[in-house]
Amino acid sequence: MAKEDQECIQHLRLTDPRDDKKRIEETRGGLLEDSYCWILDNTDFQQWHGSEQGQLLWIKGDPGKGKTMLLCGIINELNKSMATTNVLSYFFCQATDLRINKATAVLRGLLYMLVNQQPSLVSHVRKKYDQAGKALFEDANAWVALSEIFANLLQDPSLNTTYLIIDALDECVSDLPKLLDFVAQQSSTSSRVKWMVSSRNWPVIEEYLANVGDRVRLSLELNAESVSTAVNVFIQHKVLQLAQKRKYDDKMQQAVQRHLISNANGTFLWVALVCQSLEFIPRWRVVAALNAFPPGLDSLYRQMMDQISNSGDADLYKRILAVIAIVYRPITVTELTSLVEMPEDRADDPESIREIIGLCGSFLTVREGVIYFMHQSAKDFLLEQVSSKIFPSGSEEAHRTVFSKSLQVLSKTLQRDMYNLRAAGYPIKQVEQPDPDPLGTSRYSCVYWIDHLYACPQDYDHILSDDGKAHRFLQKHLLHWLEAMSLLKKIPDAIAAIRKLQSMLTVSS
Repeated sequence: MAKEDQECIQHLRLTDPRDDKKRIEETRGGLLEDSYCWILDNTDFQQWHGSEQGQLLWIKGDPGKGKTMLLCGIINELNKSMATTNVLSYFFCQATDLRINKATAVLRGLLYMLVNQQPSLVSHVRKKYDQAGKALFEDANAWVALSEIFANLLQDPSLNTTYLIIDALDECVSDLPKLLDFVAQQSSTSSRVKWMVSSRNWPVIEEYLANVGDRVRLSLELNAESVSTAVNVFIQHKVLQLAQKRKYDDKMQQAVQRHLISNANGTFLWVALVCQSLEFIPRWRVVAALNAFPPGLDSLYRQMMDQISNSGDADLYKRILAVIAIVYRPITVTELTSLVEMPEDRADDPESIREIIGLCGSFLTVREGVIYFMHQSAKDFLLEQVSSKIFPSGSEEAHRTVFSKSLQVLSKTLQRDMYNLRAAGYPIKQVEQPDPDPLGTSRYSCVYWIDHLYACPQDYDHILSDDGKAHRFLQKHLLHWLEAMSLLKKIPDAIAAIRKLQSMLTVSS
């Protein structure tokens, strides 16, 4: 591949959906083949997969019904069965991650996988990229450019049968209508391209996809028997793991399995959360504790929240949940310690911090040092059902705290030549991240401190005024901050942040 093509693809890449798929599977305990194989015999799936009709398959269902893992399984099966000349590209939207919750991110992810598999297709991207460079994918016209590139690419005569899969449309929080309109239009233009999307049962998605001529709709609620059977297989798997780990006898194992089957109501996530809780319950209390787990996700979440509220460290757990609920991307354990006041005896102990996160009622999970919500429905519950508990003074106060903590950690860590490069104009491509990284605790704060200030409009006047917090920080550390953003390869974000700061100054003046 030509050097210019490689550079174009590097700039196109926002994330590698293959890595996202692997991370999601690991976060949710692995992919169990017997829990998704029912879809292969489903008539709606077969109509989409095996005929020229049905160019769009929409899989819809309530939270926790296993849509994402179902699509992971379908992707695996397509990879195994499709012809070597066929192409498969996919994208997983996640509302809690700013990188992958935008319509432009979806197109970039799909395009990245397409050109990786069929490099000749990069010519469609190069036509515009050679004129605009990296800005093509990031400026205000990115959606217009990307959608045009994508539409042209799908008409390429060299493109063979192509599968395009988008998971969790409802978690695309920026420009969802544009994405829905694009999918609706493009799924009707070529018989070589088959689309599959998944989402919750949202009327707005129904409206956009209703007029697609060759659409197949697969409702998980209307396939309740198949989903329930799959959940029962999942229960058997999880209970066997529990029995081996906690040394259950046959009687206890059967009791747990019966209870879960009776109360799961076709919801994988409910089973996963209950089994996670059972890991920490002594064996002699397991059978009695089973009845304490209410059926239904919201009821279980409410119980988890009540347990947090009644614990001795309730304030700490709520502060952690509040921060994780408002940050603009998943943060690391190290970054969390800079944004939340931790107990002095545990602040410098990553393992203790992980234990604290584990005690946040199973709302959160940690994978490779990064903190995630166990599921989007967990975040939705916290923000919609118990907002007053995790934000007793309102969400704006939580943003204010993160802003203040960010300035504190940046003021402590930012300085000249943080990576000891000893030369101005050092090529960024040659920079190697030191270990330990001087920016390890402040990476999130570097990129997003202005965004958290932006969420507190009542503070603009005194924070942005002469000798205010932001003014003092920029007087002392502006060049240090720009250097840090350069080391993080986030200069476009720095430019956007400064523009946002300018807009706040206009509002406060």
